[in-house]
Amino acid sequence: MGTAPAQLQRVAGLRFFKLMGSGANHGFGFWPNLRRYGLMAVWDDAAAAEAFFAQHPLWAAYQQRSTESWTVHLAPLKAHGLWDGQAPFDYAPALPATAAAPVAVLTRASIRWRKTPRFWQFVEPTSAALAQAVGVRAAIGLGELPLARQATFSVWESARAMQDYAYKDAKHREVIALTRREKWYSEELFARFQVLSSTGTMDGVEPLAGLFGAVGSI
Repeated sequence: MGTAPAQLQRVAGLRFFKLMGSGANHGFGFWPNLRRYGLMAVWDDAAAAEAFFAQHPLWAAYQQRSTESWTVHLAPLKAHGLWDGQAPFDYAPALPATAAAPVAVLTRASIRWRKTPRFWQFVEPTSAALAQAVGVRAAIGLGELPLARQATFSVWESARAMQDYAYKDAKHREVIALTRREKWYSEELFARFQVLSSTGTMDGVEPLAGLFGAVGSI
């Protein structure tokens, strides 16, 4: 994790990336999980991504040191906000959005240091409950920096299931309102993606098993 950024900056076709750690309790706990990490990568095209995952020695080294890995290939549908002053997903959707197709959601924020106690007071239990939401196939908390630079990645059976949770879950709505009213974040980003494919496992399970066969357009 510490030495990889210098190598990743030289990878052809890799336009934006973040290496992140995770917390306990599916990534949403206060204490770190030193055994699970994430790589978020934005590519110029599919060929550049395929070449990296098939041939690059850094990825091969990660695979050798891992007992398990899960990779999700995504196409951006909608995004707003910034990540380190950049808009990494700000380009036209490759596919039309459909309410029945599986989607992934990435939210990330830089938390103001004086607001971190309030953030963890509300967000830790609310985010942990996300993993049990109806229609969610996988959810994990990730972070670039302990306590203050946090992200949540979730994959849903459909956009409809994700929207039902976002708009109908009372605790989720309460936290969203608090973030605005109390100005917890100095920077934030929300992005929604079409799920193209999924390979590997998480906790011994392929999270999207059987899902693509149910959606003929994928």
